[in-house]
Amino acid sequence: MAVLSGDVLVVNAGSTSVKLTLVGSDDAARAVETGDTLDVCAVGHRVVHGGPRFVEPVVIDAEVVGGIRAVSELAPLHNEPALAAIAEWRLRLPNVPHVAVFDTAFHATIPEVARTYALPARYRDLGIRRYGFHGISVQSVAERLRVPRLVVCHLGGGSSVTAVLDGTSVDTTMGFTPLEGVPMGSRSGSIDPGALLHLLRHGTSVEALATALEHESGLVGLAGTDDVRALEQSVNAVARFALELYCYRVAQAVAAMAVPLGGVDVLAFTGGIGARSERVRDTIAARLEHLAVDRVVALESQEDRVIAAATRALVP
Repeated sequence: MAVLSGDVLVVNAGSTSVKLTLVGSDDAARAVETGDTLDVCAVGHRVVHGGPRFVEPVVIDAEVVGGIRAVSELAPLHNEPALAAIAEWRLRLPNVPHVAVFDTAFHATIPEVARTYALPARYRDLGIRRYGFHGISVQSVAERLRVPRLVVCHLGGGSSVTAVLDGTSVDTTMGFTPLEGVPMGSRSGSIDPGALLHLLRHGTSVEALATALEHESGLVGLAGTDDVRALEQSVNAVARFALELYCYRVAQAVAAMAVPLGGVDVLAFTGGIGARSERVRDTIAARLEHLAVDRVVALESQEDRVIAAATRALVP
């Protein structure tokens, strides 16, 4: 069992696993094993959904935990694991501050015209609006690509496309929950709400529909797997179609993001698919030649460094 020292422990709880990273003041990052003994000044936690309340990083206390739990039904696959990780590490490291850094916070700058759904006021007053996600990942890309008009495609198990104007998020494809937008690994992305109402009226339960939309749709629903490498290597027509549809929808989303930006200087790809699949990037870029994008780049997401920096900023 190693004894590790560093500035900040970053706890990134996903829907199926927890990634632990030690980030020093020089931004050097190294992986941590669960059993390692740690000497840190603070712990930074990634939390996906902060709702309307949490629009910047915050030191965690009982009230903050309650606030995160209150919006967890909007992102149950992500917030619940984050809460479990927060509870575990506050017990393991009780004498250092713990900070929550929210994916939604980067998108708090999205203007009202982009975040508002055309719904009756009685629903909008309940907080039904677009929040956006993958904000920490997008921020990590935007901080390395300081261009006026940037579109970031975070493509992975979850996928989204974001317009970043002078370093600030001005629109994104995910909305009230991480279900909206482009198709994903096992999530549907945007669907005509009338189709969902039709299914509910014809006997599909809310629970069954939620399971289908979250776990059985996207690339899984189209081709039986979300393994893009396997789909790329397959000669099966179904696999080819799944990738074609995925790339087509992402390209459409990129084109839409040119509207708030007034054009695109750089198109950036990140995430497990975006950073590592040249074929997906090339297919998407080929559909966007009319936009005259100056550069197309691929970058690994550096969420851990963004979380560590936000945590250090709040630690005395």
